[in-house]
Amino acid sequence: MTLLNTDFTAAAAAEFEATVALRRAIHADPELGLHCTRTTAKLKAALAGLPLEIRDSCSTSGFVAILRGGQPGRTVLLRGDMDALPIQEETGLPFASEVPGNMHACGHDTHSAMLASAARILCAQQASLAGTVVFMFQPGEEGYHGARYMIEDGLLDNPRPDAAFALHIFPTIEGGLVTSRAGALLASTDALNATIRGRGGHAAMPYDTIDPVPVACEAVSALQGFIARRTPFFDPAVLSVTSIHAGTAYNVVPDSVQLKGTLRTLSDERRTQGRAAFHRIVEQVAAAHECNAEVQVDEGYPATRNDPWAVGLVEAVATDLFGRQSYREMPTPIMGGEDFAYVLREIPGAMAFLGVAPPGEEAEGRAPIHNGRMTVHEDWLQRGVALHCGLATRFLARGWE
Repeated sequence: MTLLNTDFTAAAAAEFEATVALRRAIHADPELGLHCTRTTAKLKAALAGLPLEIRDSCSTSGFVAILRGGQPGRTVLLRGDMDALPIQEETGLPFASEVPGNMHACGHDTHSAMLASAARILCAQQASLAGTVVFMFQPGEEGYHGARYMIEDGLLDNPRPDAAFALHIFPTIEGGLVTSRAGALLASTDALNATIRGRGGHAAMPYDTIDPVPVACEAVSALQGFIARRTPFFDPAVLSVTSIHAGTAYNVVPDSVQLKGTLRTLSDERRTQGRAAFHRIVEQVAAAHECNAEVQVDEGYPATRNDPWAVGLVEAVATDLFGRQSYREMPTPIMGGEDFAYVLREIPGAMAFLGVAPPGEEAEGRAPIHNGRMTVHEDWLQRGVALHCGLATRFLARGWE
């Protein structure tokens, strides 16, 4: 017997055309960073006339829409992000990006559209709700720390949520499947930067120079050796050097080499160890070859950690709404990152993934997120809308039981 007090699958189906229309409007007009003002305007227009209290972020274009139920009770937060990526779209869709070089290649257009539809459905249930729903529409997820800024702006206070949930679509997960896991779901995301300085000169006379290029190559190899031999398999880390830049001509030894990369970890201990290793290895390899090294680690998102009880709630609601086969536990974390981690560091809750591959199509062969050819089978967005509604009402009705 379901514990949900309304048929949210039918309600989401009734909202389907509006969900898709809003998603496509946002998709065609992607914005980057913390100030997605056109996207914010589209979302507020979709929420106009509803019994919502709108509170704007003072440092971003984000906002929260607060639905106060007809009876007092707990508070639950539902989050949807809204920013795009600096990627050229190659899908050929009729609603493809009209902004050259920008694309919704991570599904944030679907996240915010699904959340807006959930808000409309739950507003129709206002009188029977015992508690408050906070809808968090957030820009700046793609490396801009948007969630952290909104928290610092006080948008998670008054009312303070008791639980928080977010959904993320995935085109390489079977369509309609909901998946998550307790504990570490996604990794921390630190950015690595180093400049190794030697002494340039003529490439035909390298003995008159201190060539930083082989030194940089040695440092990269040493970093990979550290990850391979010093990182336990049960607490993994990924360190990738993704950019090596040096030189201006084939016959000139450059003065310096710039390295950039990323460190991904699932625990604070491994994160601290990895940062220290990057400093130590680059600096000491450089010193061994009479070079100088300037090393900087830019702090990224913390690891995304799900509350076990909240993950259980996601499973219970998904199976009640869509059937037992609709939920599957993730066997391992993903080493990508998410700034919903800032919310989960403050408030217990969970993020879950929703597969959006077309029925009958091999999900593994589809273009992944952060790819210019990524597409979404929009029929599955109904499940995301219904799941948002089910999570909110189930938590308000039962709390942390």
